[in-house]
Amino acid sequence: QVQLVESGGGLVQAGGSLRLSCAASGRIYGSYAVGWFRQAPGKEREFVAAISGSGGTTYYADSMKGRFTISRDNAQNTVHLQMNSLQPEDTAVYYCAAVRSYVGSYYGLTPSEYDYWGQGTQVTVSS
Repeated sequence: QVQLVESGGGLVQAGGSLRLSCAASGRIYGSYAVGWFRQAPGKEREFVAAISGSGGTTYYADSMKGRFTISRDNAQNTVHLQMNSLQPEDTAVYYCAAVRSYVGSYYGLTPSEYDYWGQGTQVTVSS
């Protein structure tokens, strides 16, 4: 089993920045692709960004491009999500998710493609 723990959420004013972290522990064998998703009250969970197991491939939802950056430190089993120019519509619970990948460039775009999930961290952006 792989355990994921998110951190770094909080309250920030519009235009501000936050850096989320997703730390993995447990029986980690091989390479894992990691995705970030978010869910606002009354809304579906939506894709934010993903990074391949090798770290060489990243993908962002259109509304996050240019504002968010996903990165990983495999030595620390940690993935980060740097969020800049935050807006009130970015308010949500942010979740990281992981799935074992056998192709270094693989990443998933939908929740069903991931096997392990963290408990989420709240991000609130005030106007």
